[in-house]
Amino acid sequence: MIISASRRSDIPAFYGKWFMNRLRAGEVLVRNPMQPKQVSRIGLSPETVDSIVFWTKNPAPFLPYLQEIDAMGYRYYFLFTITPYDKVFEPGLPEKKSVMETFRQLSGMIGPERTVWRYDPVILTPELTPEWHQKAFGRLALKLSGYTERCILSFLDEYRKVKNRMRQIPCVSPDRPVMKMLAEQFSRTAAGHGISLFTCSEDIDLSGSGIGHSRCIDIELVERIGGKPLRNVRKDHGQRKACGCMESRDIGAYDTCVHGCLYCYAVSAHQAAIRGRHSFDPLSPMLCDRLLGDEVIRTAPGQKNKTVTAGSTSEDLFAGMS
Repeated sequence: MIISASRRSDIPAFYGKWFMNRLRAGEVLVRNPMQPKQVSRIGLSPETVDSIVFWTKNPAPFLPYLQEIDAMGYRYYFLFTITPYDKVFEPGLPEKKSVMETFRQLSGMIGPERTVWRYDPVILTPELTPEWHQKAFGRLALKLSGYTERCILSFLDEYRKVKNRMRQIPCVSPDRPVMKMLAEQFSRTAAGHGISLFTCSEDIDLSGSGIGHSRCIDIELVERIGGKPLRNVRKDHGQRKACGCMESRDIGAYDTCVHGCLYCYAVSAHQAAIRGRHSFDPLSPMLCDRLLGDEVIRTAPGQKNKTVTAGSTSEDLFAGMS
């Protein structure tokens, strides 16, 4: 089983203490965002988890935990997003200089192979032109040279909640020729710094330019890190058609990341994320949440069943484990 931590939130930036408590407890509860009364119980033992994939824009608060995670026997890698945008788009992130230093520090601790750079999303406006992005990408690639082996590129997806937040910004939807031109330019720049470029969840085929479709949840990388092949691994059909990610279990929760990025699809509104953050309890088995007593709790597929009665509290389920 692969654990995604998380497409729905930035766990390394904000919830490291909670995550470590879940590893020590050996399990976590995750509410179904589409069916709130359905809760999955997911085992987190090193024997059960093939790999953990961390998604983050600022793992600096999380770095002190890595030694313990290693000692517990978990395999993992990071998807680390660094873009060239200012505080208009990313008001809650540290200064770029600090973020770049964290990237280099992380890479020094776990290696370039396990520190994957995401340039995501590409946002085009009358000011943020393809030429602007070419220069910005080049500056970042130069600074990350030697600290990562791959970069994953993605263009802005105009989800309704993203469009609502960015309605004052005159975004330009790129056509296929522009996407192809940018990706090819990025690929040449990245290659010059020892970085392979991949696209994420894009329908456009750039294989003729040596650019492959990425799998952020990447079975090949998981197998290399773990040193063994995995069986019965399949594509994640819960993602978009163009997404090549392998199936994983996401343990995060929407509306809990307070970076405030305008383009974030995992937050409906910044105030909602602030409310979610205020619900944070590092001892809870659920991220920024707790059982209300009327849920149906099921053990995740492929794991040993454990009887859980509806109406049990989080304290009943995890007494003495955190």
